Formats: sequence, C-alpha cells, structure tokens
Amino acid sequence: MLQFDFTGRVAVVTGGTRGIGAAITKGLLEGGATVFALYASNDAAADAFKASLGPLGERLSLFCCDVADYASVEAFFAEFDRRHDALDILVNSAGIRRDNVLAMMPREAWDRVLDVDLGGCFNMFKLGVQRMLSKRYGRLIGISSLSGRMGIEGQANYAAAKAGQVAMVKSMAKEVARRKITVNCVAPGFIGTDFIAELPEEQAATYRASIPMKRFGTAEEVASAVLFLASEQASYITGTVLEVAGGL
Repeated sequence: MLQFDFTGRVAVVTGGTRGIGAAITKGLLEGGATVFALYASNDAAADAFKASLGPLGERLSLFCCDVADYASVEAFFAEFDRRHDALDILVNSAGIRRDNVLAMMPREAWDRVLDVDLGGCFNMFKLGVQRMLSKRYGRLIGISSLSGRMGIEGQANYAAAKAGQVAMVKSMAKEVARRKITVNCVAPGFIGTDFIAELPEEQAATYRASIPMKRFGTAEEVASAVLFLASEQASYITGTVLEVAGGL
C-alpha cells in the first residue's frame, strides 16, 4: 500500500474496523495519524481489529456509533472534542446493502440504506467540517460506489444513496474550497471483502468476467486511493470521484 506522512494529523474513519474501512484505518496509522474508528455494533470484532494492529493500535480509539442517527453522531463528536482541538481527515466508509429488485423492495430496505449510506454521510460531513473550518484545513472523503454511476440490478436503493453522495460531495466542495478544505469521493467497483462475500459463486464469476482486469480489487487498493486524497499531495484535488474498479 502507498504510504504518506500523516504525522500529527487526527482522522476519523466510519466503518473503520472492517473491510475497506479497516484498510484505511491501518494505512492512516502507518502514516503516523491518530485515528478514531467508528463501527456500528460488533464490539468483539472491533476490539479484535485493534488488537491485530499491535503497537499501531496505541493511536487508535474505537467508538460504537450509528452514523444514521444524528444524536449518536453528535455524541461521538462531543467525545472527540474532549480529546482534540481540531479534525484533519474524515473518511466516511460506513455503508450497508439491502438488495432487492425495486418492485419487491420493502420500504424499510429503501429507508435504511438511504439513512445509513447517504444520511450518515450528511451527518458525519456536516459535524466533521465544522471542526475544520476555523483551522482552514481538512480532507473529507466519501466511499461511494460504481453502482452510483452505472446502476446494478437489485441495488436501486444502494445506487441512489451512492449517487446522492457524489452529488453532495461536488456541492460541498464548492462551499469550503476557500477554507482549503477538500471534499472528494472514491468509488470502488467489486472489491473482495465480506461486503460481497455472500454472492453466489456463479454471480461472482459473472461479475469478474465483466471487469476488464478479470479480478476483484482489494481493500488495500481502495485504501491507497483514499490515502492519496487525504494527503498533502492532493491539495488541489476537490469535488472529484476517483474510481477504483479495474476498468469496469
């Protein structure tokens, strides 16, 4: 994985203890950052992830938070403020899927995916950027999806949320650019994490065949793109979507 210097930086990563989020958390820690990793509910898995990091875990704090719940996000940032004066990097990697064809999709599946994947991004970005404005520095990065651009059968809710996240990022980038805060998205394609582990092998093979590189990506490959956008080297990049999708 690419490494950048994040010494002295404070970062928050939602969904930061599993899959792509875990790879981002680890990469930031390896670069010298202090990281808060938010997770939805699995305390044991979060603790195990921290333990697996060895000495790097000394700069990692864990926080259980439902990003879709505004009060929970406020409670997290109240705790954050007790520990730090400013926030440098925020990566919104929390996301869920509730796949079904639209004609058969329960309303709850539509609402929950939009609440977490789009509403959660709003909650985190709104409260996060407030802690960057006075410092006149910040990196906000959303983990979108290629589904938001091309659409995937059975993912109308997920695709709508991820497309909305891109639109939010492009609008927000214009609002805070003069404060030297960048706002970008990384849009993964099919990545070999537990997020797609339940796919039947026949369907997985069909997806792999549709990718020009003929393989799924890795969480570390997505994390490398995120680390670049979070770095000093990306200071003139904002309002963009960086696809990590093997040419799909």
